[in-house]
Amino acid sequence: MKTKIQHMKLLEGKTAIVTGATRGIGKGVAIKLAEQGANVAFTYVSSEEKALAIEKELQAYGVKAKAYKSDASKMDDAEALIKDVLANFDSIDVLVNNAGITKDNLLMRMSEEDFDRVMEVNLKSIFNMTKAVQRTMLKQRSGSIVNMTSVVGVKGNAGQSNYAASKAGVIGFTKSIALELGSRNIRCNAIAPGFIETEMTEKLGEEVIKEWRNTIPLKRGGSPEDVANATVFLASDMSAYVTGQTLHVCGGMLT
Repeated sequence: MKTKIQHMKLLEGKTAIVTGATRGIGKGVAIKLAEQGANVAFTYVSSEEKALAIEKELQAYGVKAKAYKSDASKMDDAEALIKDVLANFDSIDVLVNNAGITKDNLLMRMSEEDFDRVMEVNLKSIFNMTKAVQRTMLKQRSGSIVNMTSVVGVKGNAGQSNYAASKAGVIGFTKSIALELGSRNIRCNAIAPGFIETEMTEKLGEEVIKEWRNTIPLKRGGSPEDVANATVFLASDMSAYVTGQTLHVCGGMLT
């Protein structure tokens, strides 16, 4: 008689929050976390229909999943979200700060509003969410925070000074939080995706995408799943001795 070996999922019984999870990398991360057994609370800002469809998709993995309309760039929203999630879920073990936008332009044409908004959504949201969740994680004496940065935050990019500055800030913030919270068994790491092919990059056109692929040592763009796999590693106990690090998921763009 053959016995069936049950493989323990990496995030079984854990609860994760993912900000900005209705498309691209955020959606890929939410799906992969659910696949690995995590209960998932995720946020959206505008598309309720999309959010509810993703909620169903995640629940199909046999986990608890709930969509919350919340703008992480507002401190009040971040604090209310943590309260709501704690009311619906038993714990908050993982926070994935994924929400982000671009408003690209050369510096001479960039408006102050476009600079400020990118900093608010990409950087201040991470401060807001981390500050809001830290009390819960300190009480639990455990937690993993994963912040999405970008290769652009490491090497810069013409026409993206606002985006690059926000994403570089994420790396500095991540290192500082790792030092502050490490003694309480709370880890904080960043992921720096490279050229990831999503709905957003499709707008660039096939020729531009081909050019990009040729500059990458692995000769392909990444997928949301590539970033999601790295997120699972950093969220799980597989990386129990990893904190304050930036993991480049970029096909060798930064070597």
